[in-house]
Amino acid sequence: MSREKRSFAQEVCVKSAGKAMQKTGMLWPGCRVGVAVSGGVDSFVLLKTLKIRQGIVPFRFELMALHLNPGFAPQSHAALLPWLAQEGIAAHLEVTDYGPQAHSEQNLRRSACFRCAWLRRKRLFELCARYGLSHLALGHNAEDLVETFFLNLCRNGRVDGMSMSEPFFNGGLQVIRPLLLVEKKYIIKAARQWELPTWANACPSAGRTARSSMARSLEQLYGVSKDARRSILNGLTRWQLRKNSPGAENAD
Repeated sequence: MSREKRSFAQEVCVKSAGKAMQKTGMLWPGCRVGVAVSGGVDSFVLLKTLKIRQGIVPFRFELMALHLNPGFAPQSHAALLPWLAQEGIAAHLEVTDYGPQAHSEQNLRRSACFRCAWLRRKRLFELCARYGLSHLALGHNAEDLVETFFLNLCRNGRVDGMSMSEPFFNGGLQVIRPLLLVEKKYIIKAARQWELPTWANACPSAGRTARSSMARSLEQLYGVSKDARRSILNGLTRWQLRKNSPGAENAD
């Protein structure tokens, strides 16, 4: 069977995910990967990329899509069902009230985004346990890594980012981010070229979060020199790649 011809952007996603997998050892034979699919381009491209990687890696691993509709538009994920059936991917789809609940008067102590993300993460962990999944894959990209790094530094005084591969629950669940080496521009192009049925974020806080504010602030930092953006992305992705490589704790 001939290999599907892929564009440059698609190849960047597939090969960069492969590099992250090989360098960190985030997957292993027989693992069962739950992929958190929000409906945006990042998570959708992650799912498509992992589906392609299934046919490349020299061992077998399983995929399962996990979609938690936040409750603002309960029918928004309708296009996901036929796509999953076409790709032959098992799934759990669930409509929640996490979004409206997080934006209600009941949630006064924390931000709406914090509450919604906490509820969603907690439920994803529960679903991984229910279905016996060994991994939870999240669609964070290179820009997410940079934004998280500077949020931690500016708000908490911590030099920390996002791990590409991190054990939870004493190793009972591995949280992975295979697209952490990939820039958003390639993910957007790849999603369009694959004609993935993504849908818009209906959250009223979209574009008004601490992360989006940091993204706007970073645009000024990127303007320091013509190579600033590339240097920051490369520096932080290389740092996380080294940090998450096997034996990294004994490297220094």
